[in-house]
Amino acid sequence: MRQPIFAANWKMNHAPADAAVFMRTFLAHFGKRQDRSVIFFPPALTFGAVVGALKDRPDILLGVQNIHWEDKGAFTGENSASIARASGAKYVLVGHSERRHVFGETDEQVAKKVASATRAGLTAIVCVGETGAQREAGETTQVVLSQLRAAFAHVTNAEAGNVMVAYEPVWAIGTGKTATPLDASTAHIALRAELGRILDSGSLAVPILYGGSVNRGNAAELLGAPDVDGLLVGGASLDAEGWASIVLT
Repeated sequence: MRQPIFAANWKMNHAPADAAVFMRTFLAHFGKRQDRSVIFFPPALTFGAVVGALKDRPDILLGVQNIHWEDKGAFTGENSASIARASGAKYVLVGHSERRHVFGETDEQVAKKVASATRAGLTAIVCVGETGAQREAGETTQVVLSQLRAAFAHVTNAEAGNVMVAYEPVWAIGTGKTATPLDASTAHIALRAELGRILDSGSLAVPILYGGSVNRGNAAELLGAPDVDGLLVGGASLDAEGWASIVLT
């Protein structure tokens, strides 16, 4: 069994001072562990404060919530993969549903961001997921596999170790609705099979996380579902003690 991965996406929450307080509380509850990975995705302007707060905890990893696909240039407000890496990031979220549905990010842009991340030595966590309407129409598998294929368009077997996948059904993000362990496992098994077709032997190197209204009450059950390798958590990661209890699941 691979070690479970617990990723906290703070979205647009926690200013630098708030993050420092959060980390003091969190670290008091979460000592060094070798049996799981914990990753934080703070807002860009808070990133440096979290780096400082974790200077004595190299076991806890950091990522950015977004990158541009170009390495440099006249892209006001954007950050490149190389800048993120130089700032201390090891991971980047790519294709989160809010980037797709709020900011209009396309499958082609997601693919370019994944390629940029791997070039810079970042691990991309590629988010895929269906809307409520697509779920009701029975299109879940079709939608998530299409997104997966697009995202891996430029990923080779050798690069597969620098990519993860997160299944985040759009209808479950921030709504309080959660996929059942069976729902999550069914989607993950389909994604794993498709990865096998895309990457051959490299498919087993790709962890698949579940995200969507994960909380203290359902984390253990979701994590125990077949082919669920970890959790990508939004709102429930904003409370330090609550997040500590989830990562200790």
